[in-house]
Amino acid sequence: MTTAVMPFALAAEDSSWTMPDVAYWALAPMIIVFVGGLIGVLVEAFVPRAARYALQLALAVATLIVAFGALVFVTGDHLGVTIGGTMVIDGPSRFLSGALLLLGLVGLLAMADRFGGPSPDAFTPMGAASPGSELESEATAHGWATTEIFPLTLFSLGGMMLFTAAGDLLTMFVALEVLSLPLYLLAGLARRRRLLSQEAAIKYFLLGAFASAFFLFGAALLYGYSGSVNLTTIGQAAGLSSGMTESLLIPGVVFVLVGLLFKVGAVPFHSWTPDVYQGAPTPVTGFMAACTKIAAFGAMLRVTYVALESTRWEWRIGVVAIAALTMVIGAVLSVTQTDIKRLLAYSSIAHAGFILVGLLAFDRTAIAGVLFYLVAYGASTIAAFGLVAMVRERGSEATHLSQWAGLGKTHPWVAAAMSILLLAFAGIPLTSGFTAKVAVFMPAVAYGGLSGVLLVVIGVLASAVTAFVYIRLIVLMYFTEPSGEVTLATPATMTTIAVAVGVVLTILLGIVPGPLMELAQQASLFIAQ
Repeated sequence: MTTAVMPFALAAEDSSWTMPDVAYWALAPMIIVFVGGLIGVLVEAFVPRAARYALQLALAVATLIVAFGALVFVTGDHLGVTIGGTMVIDGPSRFLSGALLLLGLVGLLAMADRFGGPSPDAFTPMGAASPGSELESEATAHGWATTEIFPLTLFSLGGMMLFTAAGDLLTMFVALEVLSLPLYLLAGLARRRRLLSQEAAIKYFLLGAFASAFFLFGAALLYGYSGSVNLTTIGQAAGLSSGMTESLLIPGVVFVLVGLLFKVGAVPFHSWTPDVYQGAPTPVTGFMAACTKIAAFGAMLRVTYVALESTRWEWRIGVVAIAALTMVIGAVLSVTQTDIKRLLAYSSIAHAGFILVGLLAFDRTAIAGVLFYLVAYGASTIAAFGLVAMVRERGSEATHLSQWAGLGKTHPWVAAAMSILLLAFAGIPLTSGFTAKVAVFMPAVAYGGLSGVLLVVIGVLASAVTAFVYIRLIVLMYFTEPSGEVTLATPATMTTIAVAVGVVLTILLGIVPGPLMELAQQASLFIAQ
């Protein structure tokens, strides 16, 4: 027995492996979010039902505020690589984490509102269980029935922050699952529309599993090619290769990009987007549309600019084609939609194409443009879905476009806020959408070559098509007589705050974009390991 143990002991003593250093202060915001989620699980398990909602809401809001404070005041002095190169805290990761925390807080406020009273027709956007008794309906009215959304949202946000800061493909895969699994659950919580919501959750889960498998297989191929899953090591190995002669490199790149393109909803990996956006609870849809896109594009920026930039001439043309198709299909199919949630879903597909145009420019100004676009689009999107959740007819969400007819006369402030957001989606000047599109199109023209110019032309034409869709809805709200009995959900205090924040940011980033653009420019440099 001794002879069997000694060689192992000697090998362990002679090994050069050491415990990697962990920069806890650099990871403080992420740790705070995950700890908040864990405490939320304990609250869900042990706190009485009547007190659970207020405590969960206060805990989630406090967690995000404290995490943002730690990000601003602590992590700036601890930039660098930590945990053996698996995590990178640099400008892009800090900027994206800040955007996720702020927009996640706004989205959480929209999800926290409970609409309706204790009657059987009461409606909760988070889909509390259908009231079968007086006690259950009372719980539904006060928001006690779906408090699990708070820890689930925190876990998803933590995974998104981990996704944008991952320094290797294995950590990125773990983060992908951590951010996705809570979203699958959140998408199925609209129990008043149980079948549609559960169908959306199943579709999202199954297609997301396929995308994760593609990403993991691509990571395995890149490991076989470079001998490492570290992004910087892969980039160094790719820089020494002879391009297409490396049989594992390009297939690995393709599979990894497929997994990431699924998350951003790019064509042809977009089929889940309209169904999930329509079936999920509307405030969850807003959170998902804004924050998931930020996290996915953050990870794609790191992969393409750190690991794959030296080989971009082998795979760039394929992503150029995907960007063009994404803009065209997202714009054209939005014209045919009669459900406002599906319209916004195809709009998000088109916007994913616009962001890809900037990403493919491969310049520092392009990174800054993408960062700015993600914040501007996220703020407008959460506000838009918040408004959709508030507009209803006979106790149900008024998602059909015909139900929005005459809204400018019956509920003028809702119509005005929605009009501002739609103009931003269309890229009209003096809104954040116009500034964001300029920020991603200009680097594409300057540094993207002929393909960049072509993508910008397609982007401008696609913007014109989507502008027709948005202006048609504005005309419907202001120049059509009201039909039906459309009302607003009450009380909607927190949703109103979320909408107001989104609208104000949409206007400010269109009129005074300088501070955020400068911050994005300062944060546009990746740290080399």
